[in-house]
Amino acid sequence: MNMKLNTILKLTSGAFAGLLLATVNSANAFTACQVTDLGGVDDKSFNETAWKGVQDAVAKHGIDSKILESKDGTDYEPHLNSMVGAGCDIIVAVGFLMGEATQKAAEANPDSKFTIIDFAYNPTIPNVLGQVFATDQAAFLAGYVSAGVSKTGIVGTFGGINIPPVTGFMDGFAWGVSHYNKVKGKNVQVLGWDPAAKEGLFTNNFDSLDDGRAFAQNLYDEGADIVMPVAGPVGLGSASLADELGSDKLKIIGVDGDWTVTDPARKGVYLTSVMKNMDATTLSVIEMAKSGNFSGGLTVGTLENEGVGIAPYHELSSSVSSDLAAEVEALRKGIISGSIKMN
Repeated sequence: MNMKLNTILKLTSGAFAGLLLATVNSANAFTACQVTDLGGVDDKSFNETAWKGVQDAVAKHGIDSKILESKDGTDYEPHLNSMVGAGCDIIVAVGFLMGEATQKAAEANPDSKFTIIDFAYNPTIPNVLGQVFATDQAAFLAGYVSAGVSKTGIVGTFGGINIPPVTGFMDGFAWGVSHYNKVKGKNVQVLGWDPAAKEGLFTNNFDSLDDGRAFAQNLYDEGADIVMPVAGPVGLGSASLADELGSDKLKIIGVDGDWTVTDPARKGVYLTSVMKNMDATTLSVIEMAKSGNFSGGLTVGTLENEGVGIAPYHELSSSVSSDLAAEVEALRKGIISGSIKMN
């Protein structure tokens, strides 16, 4: 008899403290396991999007799933080792910051399969498949449309931590605004990031909604009427500010997933979102492992393969003219064809 048992287990000892959610179908079922980065599985951002990929695999293939939430960086290694010990068939490590811990776990356990989001090893590791995303491509489109929508002629961005998966968004956003200025003869300013100097604003965390609100407030006070927070759930603090001010005063660009969908309570503040379709790539990797076709290496999500993109304008579609929307679509096609150079 195939019985489904949903359990929530609290691990409370030492570095293993965290939340383990397990869906158990049978003793011999294929099991996909995830270790989150900071911010939690319900971050409405990269952890949650990756977990959706795992849950899509559960729904599609009837597999088992487990998850451990990392509360700080010291959790990475023990959590990964815990998943190895649990006999997971594929372990999903979420986030650039887990690169070193994942390499250690993979090299110590060559028969275990790992995939890591936002990290590329050079040389590659035989039992680790890296998932990276050309978020600068999609963020370029978000920067362009933001420049076209802004009433103040000032837009802003800030990051969580100064690491490539964060600054890639910020680069693309700034380049998109610059491209708009070039083709339109405008001078829309970008606050919070200088792509040439690689300097900008960072909260230095991925979990403080108070910081998200404060950083957005500072940018708003300096004239920005559109802000792209690249800091996971920190950006929800920015969205709360925009919700209070009204979208006529401040609009938000979401990241990783479609924030209009994941944060419906504030759906009226999101102009668009720069999406990393980690759910689709994670599902694909799980299916590869389940079918016996898994191999280490690297997969890259781009506009061309729909690994990245921008979300619909949803509630704020009236802010985007038909001409501006058409220009953004032409840019998307130009980036794919190579006719548009982003920087």
